[in-house]
Amino acid sequence: MKLSVDGLNVRGYEHGDAQRILELTLEGFDGVSIDQNADRLLGIDSSPDWQTRKWLAVQRELEDAPADHFVAVLGSDVVGYITTRPVRETGVGHIPNMAVDARLRRRGIGSTLIARALEHFRANGMRVAKIETLVQNKQGQTLYPSFGFTEIARQIHYMQRLDHDERS
Repeated sequence: MKLSVDGLNVRGYEHGDAQRILELTLEGFDGVSIDQNADRLLGIDSSPDWQTRKWLAVQRELEDAPADHFVAVLGSDVVGYITTRPVRETGVGHIPNMAVDARLRRRGIGSTLIARALEHFRANGMRVAKIETLVQNKQGQTLYPSFGFTEIARQIHYMQRLDHDERS
């Protein structure tokens, strides 16, 4: 059952939101990050760790096109965010990142952010919206189809450590 959050507002990303987005990213992608899988499965325990690599990727998104990202605000607190990448040449709008405060999940905040992203894509002439998730992200696999997203493929990611020869 989805609960509503009274007083929720979605606005454009502002540079002052970055610290809170960092916190939401580290919390929200724990257990559902390719970088975390790599650290665990390849035994990578050096710097930069998965949290740093994930944050650098999100930070790059925010800096490259700040007007394409949105935050959910409750009172004066940022409680969620979504990054978008409308590719005008192809007409495909991509949602690379979304996270919601763990204490407020399953109350419609993620749905509100996705709706705002889709509105942004339509306003920018996108013909298709794209979002990806890992197989271990059960919430995403339920939420995204509820918006009309259709699974079109599954992708396998391979990685190899280069600091020693795995074949010897």
